[in-house]
Amino acid sequence: MPRAFLASRARRALGRIVRRLRRLEERTARLEPAGEPIGDLLFSYVIDPFLAPSEGRISWAHTQDWEAWTMADVWRRLGFRVEVIHWTNRRFQPQRPCDLFVDVRLNMERLAGAVGPGCLKILHAETAHWRVNNEAQLRRLAELEARRGIRLTRLRLVEENRAIETADCATVLGNEWTLASYRPFGKPLFRVPISNAFTYPSPEAKDFDACRGRFLWFGGVGFVHKGLDLALDAVAGQEGLHLDVAAPLDREPDFVAAYTRELEASPNVRPLGWLDVARPRFREVAAGCLGMVFPSCSEGGGGSAITALHAGLIPVLTFETSVDLDPSRGVLLPDARVETIRAALRDLSQRPEEELRRMAVAGWSFARRHHTREAFRSNYRAAALAMLERFRPALRERVAG
Repeated sequence: MPRAFLASRARRALGRIVRRLRRLEERTARLEPAGEPIGDLLFSYVIDPFLAPSEGRISWAHTQDWEAWTMADVWRRLGFRVEVIHWTNRRFQPQRPCDLFVDVRLNMERLAGAVGPGCLKILHAETAHWRVNNEAQLRRLAELEARRGIRLTRLRLVEENRAIETADCATVLGNEWTLASYRPFGKPLFRVPISNAFTYPSPEAKDFDACRGRFLWFGGVGFVHKGLDLALDAVAGQEGLHLDVAAPLDREPDFVAAYTRELEASPNVRPLGWLDVARPRFREVAAGCLGMVFPSCSEGGGGSAITALHAGLIPVLTFETSVDLDPSRGVLLPDARVETIRAALRDLSQRPEEELRRMAVAGWSFARRHHTREAFRSNYRAAALAMLERFRPALRERVAG
């Protein structure tokens, strides 16, 4: 195993040890409304942003941190006293009944009886339903083995749970595909499109002729789940196509070992490592690429694809990536076969420059309208009011503002 991989793994292990020693996931936080509380809300998501010294110091590495902080802040501003726990905290027990309970997964069923019979239980669905997600990932692993004889065992499966069965309703980050994974349970669903931490200049002045055939795969761990194997198989060794791979490759050495030839020996594939979207290097890479290819098998909001839209990249996506996409701003793949992906990349690369410019600007404008922090706060507040109106009208009448 390469020394860099071992060093990275050691750093992550040390971080987990420090986190356990500090008992971060057992800590709680409390947010008080400006006036007399109209009710109590138990909020189970991530605790980290509530321990940051200010909103500006909240991590942007994943949208969940700022979104969790904002969701709790919305409820606080509506007049609720909010108690925050980490979603993996299995010891916490509420000391009194709650009016509202928000959870993302594992605490919903465990605490349903403890929050009181009159509590409105709200699932915040930041992934597709666990069964849909897991079956999709296992299918991709089986397809990889059938296609190339590569058997990978590293999985990031969502824990089995009965959160949607237990909840009264749910908020959902993703598109219609994600929503459909929860519809069979018959619970009211309120869509709140995912946020994005940064915005970038319009791609109107971009030189699209100069970046024809150049694509970016940009994502976190779970490479087979997110279709990096498919993107590499579609592009490696193909004349006229190029792929930049922005990924924490050190996190999955088994994948890198299986794809060493494509990642290290293919002249038209460039492994970049992880790119920080806050730094100029990400914008430089995006400026040199025509689009983003991301054939994921299951997402809860498609955060990296949304970042690509903001950066002026034309997305080539599966429906399961959970991003709203129409032909005016991207390419929706009819399936995730290697041949389909390759043909879509070639077709997009050959379109007239002005059409490519229109598509990139349309995608950038769409992201600016629907996937910003301001939009998320507004949409979540509207969903909160709608849930109160439907399930707790007496509380809705008392809401501040």
